[in-house]
Amino acid sequence: MKTLLIVSLLCCGAAFAASPTSINNDDSCDIKVGPAATLLLPYFEVDVNGTSGRTTLFTITNVTRYPQIAHVTLWTDWAYPVLTFNLFLTGYDVQAINLYDIIVRGIVSPPSGTASPRRHAQSEPSGGNLRANVDCAGATAVIPASILLGMRNSLTTGVFNPGAGTTACSTAGSVHSNAIGYATIDVVASCTNLLPSDPNYYATDLLFDNVLIGDYQQIGTRPAGTGPATALDMAGNPMVHIRAVPEGGGAGSHVSTALPYTFYDRYTPATSRTIDRRQPLPSTFAVRYIQGGNSAFATNLTIWREGSAGSSCASYQNNNDMAILEIVRFDEHENPFVKSQGIGCTCGYPPDYRPATSSTSTAGSSYPALAGADTGGWIYLNLSNGGSPLYSITNHPSEKTTEGPATTPFGTPRASQNWVTATIFGNAGAGRMTAELDAAPLGNGCTPSAAISTGNFGAVPIGPAGGTFLCPPETTLTNGTTTQCRGTNANPKP
Repeated sequence: MKTLLIVSLLCCGAAFAASPTSINNDDSCDIKVGPAATLLLPYFEVDVNGTSGRTTLFTITNVTRYPQIAHVTLWTDWAYPVLTFNLFLTGYDVQAINLYDIIVRGIVSPPSGTASPRRHAQSEPSGGNLRANVDCAGATAVIPASILLGMRNSLTTGVFNPGAGTTACSTAGSVHSNAIGYATIDVVASCTNLLPSDPNYYATDLLFDNVLIGDYQQIGTRPAGTGPATALDMAGNPMVHIRAVPEGGGAGSHVSTALPYTFYDRYTPATSRTIDRRQPLPSTFAVRYIQGGNSAFATNLTIWREGSAGSSCASYQNNNDMAILEIVRFDEHENPFVKSQGIGCTCGYPPDYRPATSSTSTAGSSYPALAGADTGGWIYLNLSNGGSPLYSITNHPSEKTTEGPATTPFGTPRASQNWVTATIFGNAGAGRMTAELDAAPLGNGCTPSAAISTGNFGAVPIGPAGGTFLCPPETTLTNGTTTQCRGTNANPKP
């Protein structure tokens, strides 16, 4: 019995040795819809001229009994932060925001503002987690006229100049008739006006409680180039839920994280680059599209990308010209069509360039042309922007395989962060149908940079991160001459 017990313990020890070092707080780089410390609204668009009625709404929910403060930042399509405001949420509270109210009317949360006085019997008092209601008592519901005009101009003309001692920037974004940008929502300790681009934000404001969930809706007439005219299109989706790993701790907490880099990587202080502890986002995606056919289907891809510049006002225009490593369209007969491959690539496919956020039709020139009679298929996107000296690490270690020790770090910079959603439009008789969905990441934020296929999918295949398929124990799988599976398909641990 003693011998059996010892053997049993040795087996258990071996099993535990192969397990992850921690399973607390879903300790992983994989992004899922679940309570988070940061929410990302990857794209918004608001009609400021009253022509199309297009607007974006989002809703934030506090899923705990303790009050929380949600710090909202609006960014231009060149990743320039132009406005921040705070939402005080009581326990189990929900707050809806119409960005038309903010960008056009200058009202954050009509009619009562952002410092909610109400508290249900199931909600703990504000002192329960040291977030006092008095912190947000002065939170204004009305944006001053000079700030409102400066913010609106930055989102439509790219010129940011709100006055009041604020540093102006004439290259904050691109020019478009509608206000376009993206938003981040963070859990914070108190109501301040600090921006995530300010290093002090991480020392005094940012918290690490995974307590928020959120969703958004895009409402208005159809975007240009996405099918026949219609009175109204509406689509909704969860926001990107980004967890803090590990969870908890006060503002400025220096807690070790296994993440190689984090969501706010390029803004964090040089002495503590992973202080925000927020999961990084992936770089490779697969997404379905439909365009054409009897129902006049069309698909828009909304793409959010991590900026590669921002050390000075002039450098922000570089966030409009970030290269995309590879875009491949597959039709329904698996035929590939390539648009862009590599930076400085001489393979005959010039690189494509996109800003920090955009929404474009898959029928446009930004994507490989669809030849033949097929009206659907899927698109592979390797959205890495080629890296930046502003990122905390420039190389990413490769995976240790069962065939040998870990290889040296990749010679290419670590992959930049991205997110992709698809909006599919179509006619349904006399009506209209619209759907929005997330693209499927083919890796996560801890996955090494994907190799470029250069059109040779046999030598450099497109597929999920992790390598070759894993054979079941004590088995082999061949097609008669070639082994079809070996090694592991597990991603490297953070």
